Amino acid sequence: FQLGDVGRGASRVRRLVQGVRHGRTCAESQAARWVAKERRCGGEGEGATRLTQEVPQPAGKRVMGVPAETGKKRRPLARDDEELSTTQKLARRECDWKGRNRRNGAHVREKLRNFGLRQEYDTHDPSGHEMLELPFLKKRSRIVEIVAANDLVFALAHSGVCVVFHRTTNKRVCYLNVHKDEVIRSLFYNKSCNAVITVSVYASENYSSLKCRSVPVEFIRRGQPDAGFPLFESESLKWPGFVEFDDVNGKVLTFSALDSIYKVFDLKNYNLLFEIRDKRVQEIKISPGIMLLIFERMANHVPLKILSIEDGTELKAFNHLLHRNKKIDFIEQFNEKLLVKQENENLQILDVLSGKVTEVNRTEFMTPSAFIFLYENQLFLTFRESTVGVWNFKGELVTSFEDHLLWHPDCNTNNIYINTGQDMIISYCRSGDGEHDRLRRPYSRGCKAPGSINVSNILTGRCLAKIQAPEGGSEADVRAQQALEEVTALFYDEERNEVLTGNKTGVVHVWTN
Repeated sequence: FQLGDVGRGASRVRRLVQGVRHGRTCAESQAARWVAKERRCGGEGEGATRLTQEVPQPAGKRVMGVPAETGKKRRPLARDDEELSTTQKLARRECDWKGRNRRNGAHVREKLRNFGLRQEYDTHDPSGHEMLELPFLKKRSRIVEIVAANDLVFALAHSGVCVVFHRTTNKRVCYLNVHKDEVIRSLFYNKSCNAVITVSVYASENYSSLKCRSVPVEFIRRGQPDAGFPLFESESLKWPGFVEFDDVNGKVLTFSALDSIYKVFDLKNYNLLFEIRDKRVQEIKISPGIMLLIFERMANHVPLKILSIEDGTELKAFNHLLHRNKKIDFIEQFNEKLLVKQENENLQILDVLSGKVTEVNRTEFMTPSAFIFLYENQLFLTFRESTVGVWNFKGELVTSFEDHLLWHPDCNTNNIYINTGQDMIISYCRSGDGEHDRLRRPYSRGCKAPGSINVSNILTGRCLAKIQAPEGGSEADVRAQQALEEVTALFYDEERNEVLTGNKTGVVHVWTN
């Protein structure tokens, strides 16, 4: 998932959606399971993969994460809030029950009920920009990324200014820009060492090279952002070089444009694990425990190789057949499943262990603008023209959302949040019934029709909760209406149960109950 262009538009910082619950590591076990599957299937997969078409099952089947019933019947959970006592409601909200109650819609609705605007932080402060040298850093700019770490909120503006606020005192702590000509392009919160990594470019270098710094959260809390240390200084991260943070496997992938070398580092201590020296490699895709190397395309096939992400050991090398004279829309890797789509052709879902291919008709699956893989539920999300689809690896569309039309058609991970359990999506959406709803609802003079923050169940498609602008003309109503106009970034703090949004004016708003 591309978090945004860096430098001159092509270098990027990418992040895999968190797929490990409660910090449980899975890279080694996943790679071991993958090797075991490979051995059971037999063969090394040399040569072209055999294409055997499998007719997909009818679309619309829902895959539910519910354990199969045994002989003993269980007491059904109450479906409506009215069937629960006050004590039960408080227990659900405060204790955040595990297991089946995690996915209970009534629990989520209770947890997100009565959300309102409680606080706002303005990243623009003319008097506080004295240490910044570049004129555009001192201008008001939209929020492009929000990160919460413990009791701190990090707000990154499009201009390149990153401001840190304290949630308890509600005051500005510091700027993460430690140099006068520093333009921060992306943030990454490294949970393994409780530090924030900034990816920046500098005017003195003509904004051509990425520089990474790690700053412990404790020093940031003290107002000492300059107490961090640089990362990957040996790497030439000029265009088309990049750095990619993978919090699923706990790894960092870099590509040095100077010598065309890929390197994998440990996210815990930033030690180098292994290198990939092959100029034929065009792209690398990361999945739990493994990496997919995509090589230069041949006339009728593309060479592929799968490596262990722990030590670079080759697990499988094979070729995938292609239609001649048709460009590749995308190649994506999810465990042993390979997704390949060519222009005006069907989607192919290849099991690289058995060689079996499932095809999805091009009229049913059109090329999306982005993917999110849900490792916990063995599903993947697609984003296309403001709509979200949930698919399984049989090629079935398993979920249709009842009320989740995205406001921004060119979505990215900065304005969409997937919870840790990967069964809930929070997005900035179009409110109500579109244009008719905008004309019907009376908003205050000078306020555009705002959108809403929608919370939906990924497995069922049901809308669980919404944060909407109140109707009315009071000062509090007007502030809430303006806060939901043109939201450009969104984050949900699961520990504090707070939704953080940023808008085009550079203001961060805190919504909670």
